[in-house]
Amino acid sequence: MAGSNFVDYVKIFARSGHGGAGSAHFRREKFVAFGGPDGGDGGKGGSIILQGDSQYWTLIHLKYQRHQFAEDGECGSGARSSGKDAKDIIIPVPLGTVAKDAETGEVVGEVTENGEQLVLLKGGRGGLGNWHFRSATNQAPRYAQPGEEGAEGTFVLELKVLADVGLVGFPNAGKSTLLSVVSSAKPKIANYAFTTLEPNLGIVEVRDHKSFIMADIPGIIEGAHEGKGLGTRFLRHIERNSILLFMIPADSDDICRDYEILLGELTQYNPELLDKQRLLSITKCDMIDDELIEQMRAHLPANVESVFISSVSGLNITTLKDMLWAALQR
Repeated sequence: MAGSNFVDYVKIFARSGHGGAGSAHFRREKFVAFGGPDGGDGGKGGSIILQGDSQYWTLIHLKYQRHQFAEDGECGSGARSSGKDAKDIIIPVPLGTVAKDAETGEVVGEVTENGEQLVLLKGGRGGLGNWHFRSATNQAPRYAQPGEEGAEGTFVLELKVLADVGLVGFPNAGKSTLLSVVSSAKPKIANYAFTTLEPNLGIVEVRDHKSFIMADIPGIIEGAHEGKGLGTRFLRHIERNSILLFMIPADSDDICRDYEILLGELTQYNPELLDKQRLLSITKCDMIDDELIEQMRAHLPANVESVFISSVSGLNITTLKDMLWAALQR
């Protein structure tokens, strides 16, 4: 994946700006013998902010900008002039980005909507000028507040693909072929395992100009939650899908067993995935006849809605899209 443009994990070091110091200035004018304090406040330091942008689909722009430093606020000056606030650093990120503290692993927050902002580090507040400290007993304060220091930290940004339907299956189960048939996406397709090394998204059109987003997730193997195969690297993308479409080829030795293995890997990775709607599609059915399909139907998992399809011949592709759309409406 050295040449891939899809980056879903990046670590950045960020530092917010210090607040500007307040001024300990006194009014000095001709014919004004005892000018009082008139020191202005310091400006606020720049903050580090993530902002959701629907035009972004990868974190590759941060791969080459791993250091994000905001400027300090300006110091206050005389005549009660406040220092200028520093400009915030706004970092655009794709929707579905999760920010974690790199040292503790604690989730700072996530960005799921276009324009939504998440403050990683807040800029330091500016100090108050000596004008604020005047009183009846201290009419000439010769001190002012220093600016508040900024903060710094290392953060891990992870992208979880946002899609309505996620394709779940073993390598070479026909996921990429289905996506290429029902949408305009052009994923890599070949007759060997782990052809797909990064998630692919496609917009699937259904009846009456309606549509939904489908995600082709790299294949899962038994033991993926322990790091086998492509490991847990892409399992997190399934967390954001509304519906999971399990895909098992018709030439499988035991469809029920394969389904249970896939479901078990997802459950061990995140038990909450059991709460998602699930559908089962038996792929590559252009190789079998109707009589064999009926025999196989009796041995399918009983607790999940299923359909026999072929992306090559088009068998039941329209039916599958209608099933997915109906499930999304539920």
